[in-house]
Amino acid sequence: MFAANSFLFVPGSRPDRFAKAHGSGAGLTVIDLEDAVPAEEKAAARVNALAQVASGEAGWAIRMNGVATAAGIADLAALIEAEHLPPFLFVPMVESAVEIEIVARALGERCPELIPLIETPKGLRQAVAIASAPMVGGVMFGGGDFSGELGVALAWEPLLAARQALILACAEARVPAIDVPWINLDDAQGLADECAKAKALGFAAKAAIHPNQVAAIEAAFTPTAAEVAEAEAALAAYDAAGGKVIRFKGKMLEAPLVKRYQAVLSRKGN
Repeated sequence: MFAANSFLFVPGSRPDRFAKAHGSGAGLTVIDLEDAVPAEEKAAARVNALAQVASGEAGWAIRMNGVATAAGIADLAALIEAEHLPPFLFVPMVESAVEIEIVARALGERCPELIPLIETPKGLRQAVAIASAPMVGGVMFGGGDFSGELGVALAWEPLLAARQALILACAEARVPAIDVPWINLDDAQGLADECAKAKALGFAAKAAIHPNQVAAIEAAFTPTAAEVAEAEAALAAYDAAGGKVIRFKGKMLEAPLVKRYQAVLSRKGN
């Protein structure tokens, strides 16, 4: 299961941007074969992505095209034949757990952790089954396509209900959720605000579409020194009490809060 706070997407058709993207400090650099690549450049992008993965450098992932598309079928065929696979494979426009099962079965024991993107109302209705499918290590909210399906702006309020539903599905499946990228590249405060809202809602990470966005996302989703210190103190006190309910800093400390503190420490330094 991934432990990154930020995911930076870079077009597979632009290998000249790979090094800069990878040097941004993102937890994972995702080479995109889907939306960012024109149809006539998808074959070359596929070659570029697999070549980068084969270099052996850590921290790379690939977003293939949709399983139900010709480009997606070609991507899957190339992945089957590839000697080296990325540790994570993003699968877009997923509307059924069957699509994830197809990828998992096709790649077999070599299958990377799969990150399905929920981008349609139909996909959201199936989110629990999708998130619970074989090899799924997390789920990403594809807000751009989702907003298009609804005919609304790619903004917080119109998509809040969809985000909440996705968080609930991921919680039931016990996999982390990744929030959609912030598309207003010149609005740094808007990015920071949305990161804070996404974290408060329960998202574990947020995607980025420009290297300049990574620092803000990392700052928002990485636990602060104060949060880490509190979590460590709380867990130490709980353990010292033999796992019994105790009073800690004026609050009752019991198993549900212990889980939250454990989650904070699990993301320390990611």
